[in-house]
Amino acid sequence: MPNKYRDRKNCGLTSKATKIIDMSYKSTHIDDPKTQSANLAYIRGTMNTPILEKERERMLARLWKTKRDEKALHELVNAYARLVVAAASKFRHYGLPIGDLIQEGNIGLMMAAERFDYKRDVRFSTYATWWIRSCIQDFILRNWSIVRTGTTSAQKSLFFNLRRLRAKIENRQEHEGLTEEGRAEIARSLNVKIADVREMEGRMSGGDQSLNALVGEDGQEEWQNFLADGGPNPEDIAITLKDSQTRSAWLAQALGDLSERERTIIHSRHLSGEAVTLEDLGKELGISKERVRQLEQRAMDKLKNSITRQVSDPQDLFAAA
Repeated sequence: MPNKYRDRKNCGLTSKATKIIDMSYKSTHIDDPKTQSANLAYIRGTMNTPILEKERERMLARLWKTKRDEKALHELVNAYARLVVAAASKFRHYGLPIGDLIQEGNIGLMMAAERFDYKRDVRFSTYATWWIRSCIQDFILRNWSIVRTGTTSAQKSLFFNLRRLRAKIENRQEHEGLTEEGRAEIARSLNVKIADVREMEGRMSGGDQSLNALVGEDGQEEWQNFLADGGPNPEDIAITLKDSQTRSAWLAQALGDLSERERTIIHSRHLSGEAVTLEDLGKELGISKERVRQLEQRAMDKLKNSITRQVSDPQDLFAAA
């Protein structure tokens, strides 16, 4: 990172600000030099902005709330932008750009300014911290993986606390990795199920992998080229479609040999979405239930004889498994 340590004394950074700047780039995501320079300039600016006195803070909040004074809003949020930087640095290990985390935190800061009640005896910094943290966490959950994570309160709690609790447990034992006792301890600590701990542990064990990634360092083949398609191939689809059309033609010709009343019975009893009872069909045709049964049996025999004459092999009547 170019000029990382340049002019720290001249810019008036405190030791805490220097630590935040250093930690911001100890992340799995590495920005380009220009982005790093812009982020560092913003961080320096937030650390150099003085904190407001309580009465000044309340006055600015009142001006924004009652008169929509944008200058008052800017002074208020700029004074506490350092809270955003501090919060974003705590979530740097999730592999997302520190600049994006800061931007999301600034959204939370603006939301806090909009909702802050200056009449209450509460400092704005205390109120804004929750909104900043909430916006950053929501952003991480939306962008950490293409698979939606943290859809329940238990998953969200595990996502943001599992690493810390796992590290705490591993420091007490001689080997890495969680045992069942360790998972049970985390489950009790966060009031979640052990199954949820195992699931989140598996999710966080590795990031998303692109199917377009090349296999091997010098490989020319992509991962997706080695995925087997479990569906039918084009030849099987064409054969199945042709067989289905042939069976439909056999059935249509066989139905043509029936009388109109027999076709009505067969359609109502076997070819409709919901079979009609013998009694209801008898009322519709004006005959008894027993007569409907007899006509149905006779029609089925005619269909069987007609199709048998058309088909040389009875197995052709059945679709392949």
